[in-house]
Amino acid sequence: QVQLVESGGGLVEFGSSLRLSCAASGFTFALWTMHWYRQAPGKEREFVASISRTGESITYADSVRGRFTISRDNAKDTLYLQMSSLKSADTAVYYCIRPTATYGSDLWGKGTLVTVAS
Repeated sequence: QVQLVESGGGLVEFGSSLRLSCAASGFTFALWTMHWYRQAPGKEREFVASISRTGESITYADSVRGRFTISRDNAKDTLYLQMSSLKSADTAVYYCIRPTATYGSDLWGKGTLVTVAS
């Protein structure tokens, strides 16, 4: 079955670093652009970062640019998000997403919770 499984979240101190992983299975990972989104408690989901199939095109939300790094290892079918200088506003459930051309049909993982101590 097609699946995305996030991992690496946890409780961290202000200013610390954390790396999230997303393991993909059931499809050819290398053929897809991938995104990270996050959802803070009681708030809407927001875009975090995207990466093209081979990593040549990367974009970040203004809120994370310079602090977060998205990457991928196509040989391992894995997407990563390296987070640094974490602050309270980064507290959220983080999701990896395989976007599609059909609205409502994006593939989402179940998410991993990142909590940054205030």
